[in-house]
Amino acid sequence: MGNEDLDAVDAVDAVDARLGARLAELRAERGWSLGELAERSGVSRSTLSRAERAEISPTASLLNRLCHVYGRTMSQLLSEVEAEPALLVRAADQAVWTDRASGFERRSVSPPHAGLRGELVEGRLAAGADIAYDRPPVPGLEQHIWVLDGSLDVTAQDVEHRLGPGDCLRLRVWGPTRFRCPGPDGVRYALAVVLP
Repeated sequence: MGNEDLDAVDAVDAVDARLGARLAELRAERGWSLGELAERSGVSRSTLSRAERAEISPTASLLNRLCHVYGRTMSQLLSEVEAEPALLVRAADQAVWTDRASGFERRSVSPPHAGLRGELVEGRLAAGADIAYDRPPVPGLEQHIWVLDGSLDVTAQDVEHRLGPGDCLRLRVWGPTRFRCPGPDGVRYALAVVLP
């Protein structure tokens, strides 16, 4: 492994460490035990503990469940572990988070700001990747999904939508959703998220 690869691993580990510490802070702010958080989120105590101690890199599904419990979008949570927000974020400086288990990569394109309602995210799914969310992080969240390259199947309210390059799906998320890349290649899409 070269120095650049080691630097990238160290950066990912640092983000996981800050994320774990923030998750522990959010639980402590509410005065919840791991058991109480497990009941509220449907995530096992051991998984929550390991995520808070940065022994594991949380999956997108796990973060989604915790965001729901804490009333935050994923971008808000991730921005809370980044440095001071800026008005401009160059492409090379945009925060990238990877769910290695599912083959999902999430780039926070918009400069993070807790006080704003909208954000822009770039998503990438490897061919065959399939991510299911049991609920939105915030009920009634508005999403605009614009496919840039590849093909994406999005299921919401029990309706599946196949999107190809240039297609855009707008929806409000109230219940479970599923993002699946049918292949043969990966998919890259822009996701505009607007809080209700």
